[in-house]
Amino acid sequence: MTERADLRAHGPSGILRPGIRTYKPRRTRITERQERAFTEQAPFLLPVDNTPIDFAATWGVGVPVVLEIGFGDGLATASMAATDPSTGILAIDVHTPGVGGLLASLGDASLENVRVMEADALVVLTRMIDPGSLHGVRTYFPDPWPKARHHKRRIVQPDVLDLIHSRLRSDGFWHIATDWAEYADAIQSCFGEHTGWTGGVVPRPPWRPVTRYERRALLEGRSITDLVFHPVEVA
Repeated sequence: MTERADLRAHGPSGILRPGIRTYKPRRTRITERQERAFTEQAPFLLPVDNTPIDFAATWGVGVPVVLEIGFGDGLATASMAATDPSTGILAIDVHTPGVGGLLASLGDASLENVRVMEADALVVLTRMIDPGSLHGVRTYFPDPWPKARHHKRRIVQPDVLDLIHSRLRSDGFWHIATDWAEYADAIQSCFGEHTGWTGGVVPRPPWRPVTRYERRALLEGRSITDLVFHPVEVA
């Protein structure tokens, strides 16, 4: 892992309080296939630095780009990329095996509209995404941090709403899915208190693949809530 240290974002995003992260570090074994993909699919892996990503040079002039915050094993991301090749996807996750898995899937399916980053998405949004440049953001089954004392770690909170609002185009969106009813309610409350957003619960889009987390949630009897919000001009 030492050779890839520069691919990961280090240091705080400046959005959350120092020491607060929206994800749990996990030590999961990486497979040979995942490890090999870091080399074989290296052109699709973007480094983390302080330089804004040139969307036109990366995906093509006029290509809409959607940011995925957390993609798990990457299978859903690869599926969406295959069914919508005209959309560019910037997929970000902090867990090395998942990053390797997505890179391997891109190679298997010869997909060229995805770029992958092993990073904290809030750091990338702050340092590397120009204001008003994203077509959309997808956050599927983020950690619900169910204990009250951990709510400060949730991805959906006022300062993050401000950040993503600033990075979206005026016709953009933020699509969130969760399997925790309390979190769905909290998400609606947080967006409802922000003057820069409109939207709420929507029917499950038929094009959204069932993720591994979603499948487990359904087996455990939890319902799934999809929410879509759009930025509006703040007075």
